[in-house]
Amino acid sequence: MQNKRTYIISLLVVLLLAISGNLNAQRKAQRLTRNWEYVKGDLGGPYEALRTGREALLPVWEAVEMPHSFNRFDAVDFHQPYYQGPGWYRTHLSIDQVEEGRRLLLHFEGAGQKTKAFIGMQFVGEHVGGYDEFVFDITDAVGHYQQNPIEGIEAGKVPLIVRCDNSRDLELIPSDLSDFNLYGGLYRYVNLLSVPAVSFNQIHVDAQPAKGYKKATVSITPQLYNPFNFEGKFIVNYTILDPDGKTVASLKAEGNRTDALQSSVEIKKPRLWSVETPQLYTLHASLESENGTDEFTEKFGIRDFEFVAHGPFQLNGENLFLRGTHRHEDHAGYAAAMPEDLIVEEMQLMKAMGVNFIRLGHYQQSRIVLDACDSLGILVWEEIPWCRGGLGGENYKQQARRMLTNMINQHYNHPSVIIWGLGNENDWPGDFPEFDKEKIRTFMSELNDLSHSLDPVRKTAIRRCDFCADIIDVYSPSVWAGWYRGKYTEYTEVSKEWNEKVDHFLHVEWGASNHAMRHSEDPDKGLEAISTGDGTDERDGDFLLSGGEARVSKDGDWSETYACNLIDWHLKEQEKMHDWHVGTAYWPFKDFSTPLRPENPVPYVNQKGVVQRDFTKKEAFYVFQSYWTDEPMAHIYGHTWPVRWGAANESKMVKVYSNCEEAELFLNGRSLGVRNRNSQNFPAAGLRWIVQFNEGENHLKVIATKNGVQVSDEISQIYQTTEWKEPAVLKIEERKRIGNIVEIEAKIYDENNVFCPDAKNRIEFSLSGDGELLDQLGTHNGSNVIQLYNGRALIRVKMYGGKAIVAATSNHIKTGFITIEN
Repeated sequence: MQNKRTYIISLLVVLLLAISGNLNAQRKAQRLTRNWEYVKGDLGGPYEALRTGREALLPVWEAVEMPHSFNRFDAVDFHQPYYQGPGWYRTHLSIDQVEEGRRLLLHFEGAGQKTKAFIGMQFVGEHVGGYDEFVFDITDAVGHYQQNPIEGIEAGKVPLIVRCDNSRDLELIPSDLSDFNLYGGLYRYVNLLSVPAVSFNQIHVDAQPAKGYKKATVSITPQLYNPFNFEGKFIVNYTILDPDGKTVASLKAEGNRTDALQSSVEIKKPRLWSVETPQLYTLHASLESENGTDEFTEKFGIRDFEFVAHGPFQLNGENLFLRGTHRHEDHAGYAAAMPEDLIVEEMQLMKAMGVNFIRLGHYQQSRIVLDACDSLGILVWEEIPWCRGGLGGENYKQQARRMLTNMINQHYNHPSVIIWGLGNENDWPGDFPEFDKEKIRTFMSELNDLSHSLDPVRKTAIRRCDFCADIIDVYSPSVWAGWYRGKYTEYTEVSKEWNEKVDHFLHVEWGASNHAMRHSEDPDKGLEAISTGDGTDERDGDFLLSGGEARVSKDGDWSETYACNLIDWHLKEQEKMHDWHVGTAYWPFKDFSTPLRPENPVPYVNQKGVVQRDFTKKEAFYVFQSYWTDEPMAHIYGHTWPVRWGAANESKMVKVYSNCEEAELFLNGRSLGVRNRNSQNFPAAGLRWIVQFNEGENHLKVIATKNGVQVSDEISQIYQTTEWKEPAVLKIEERKRIGNIVEIEAKIYDENNVFCPDAKNRIEFSLSGDGELLDQLGTHNGSNVIQLYNGRALIRVKMYGGKAIVAATSNHIKTGFITIEN
């Protein structure tokens, strides 16, 4: 297939597997992280980025490290839209000379959203698409520059200049109507590689176990980077190591054509990859030719899977209920430019929550994510960014074809991947005058055929485009019971209906927005008007906080309390579905930025995550753990709820989320009895107590037992019985200091100086003096504009010596001030 050959040759992607440390003298790689500079806005051309005395006429360049995004802070800036436009980067490559018979390759693991690169003044390549990997061969351009150096630039230094652009473009996927930011910048790693003139470009490994799992066939298909079409003899040696590093197969192939280098071998008693034991084999390959020797290392797994029609999912012949979540490339202070350690930490957090499946929304993600899923045992649905807006012209379609091809080729060997996603919410019009369902169906069928031709084993899927549900293998409709439509008690009935409508129903995207640190004594208050029986899907405008029918997303309190109840109900119902349901994926794991939600409690943040944008856990994290994990755990609900309220002697519920068989709760040292866990006893699986708090401070402790192992948890809460009136005044106090970082808290009171523990006013922090607010992070303590959570809000101040005055303001409320001194 011509497209497949062209894309594989142009991408050279798996040359980069060498970057993980599998290098020898023949293959060299360098991750380019330091000594970069960035300027926001456009330049007249690469000449203006060269250090040739023109700096006085240009904007100031900012020193940055890679990866880097234009939008690391402004994506959650309440006062202005996030920047969409060009930005330029520059650095110097340390290259004494280009070695004869070798090629220099510049590899981008991803850049947003259109990229052009230059060596000196010479253009070396461009790429359209913000999420797939791409490679430029810069050998000739570096050689030309070294023959014609620019005066004023140090000898041995070769200028590299990159222009990225995330400007709005209707003929670009994803649509700007998408509920996430289209970030700009070099937000994944950039690498410099030196390889022999003929080298490995990619090796595809197909590892299929036979029926009964007593043996497996491993087929190896190499692709070469051979820019000069060398036609001499190639010799390839393959060595396969088992998960313990023991050699289990050695093969040799030779010839003067790439297809002669294909090989296959049978492995007896294969060690299967699974979510519990993610066993990984290693393939070492060496390529010998007149051009020298190239070596290459790849990981792969042996496993099979099946989506049973109207039934469960099976991995290696055994039923496995998919316990999933979602991920966007987004983090506080980084936007999409998360460094490797943060990515790995995020994936480990998911696994610790009990996740065995993830949908990567809504675009191809970093190779680091896929490597982590392979090693942790997390199955993957990965998709291209055909998201919302309709269907564009031929350039639009060609980008979708190219990105699908690239995604499959680049992530082909990951045993974690089971689904290639072809689109998301393609029933959502808006970018073009025409919205033709038949044309969308035709193109969806083309992508489906392309996916199966590139990878006959994995399945295809889409979410929320009912008129294309019959085209792909696995379908997820829109089911948001208890949030955008209906009540969460309708979840099971709707799921059963969809399981009969389509062959393979996998429910991805469900949940509830929850403002971190906000809790409620009555989370269902005001929801009586929400109708049932009219569907639980999301419809146009349902995400808005005004207009339309009654719905929790508009009329609810956005508390963690309600979200935990919704999640608790879904999880207890899912425990009854394992025999007929594939599984689900909660939306999303982590809060993320979006250009569509400025009115949210944290502006421009989608707050449905179970952790905040900086990994701070919300209460919902522990609800999932109580259902999905085995290691004993217990968590009293309300660690971030310092003040509860009600009348004296009023009965209140205390919930404990735990996977233990039994738990005993203590209030102020007095036992309130033992409860046994029963997942079908809602809420909190029966681990709940009705208590009467003392006015003032109360101490709660739980001791839970599982298989003879005890775990405990404890919190303190104030119980307020004094009633309050309308909020009238803001007060600020210092909470703590760590070095020069000061955390302050704003609290709201009525005219009688009584704290208002249910207040939700939007407030704004500002600072004057010798410091700065640590804001634009999109978190509970990193937003200068935020709704109060239970009458309070936190923010941190970085002091530079001297004195600073911080103010907290809100409409029709007396402003609060605090003076901070170093």
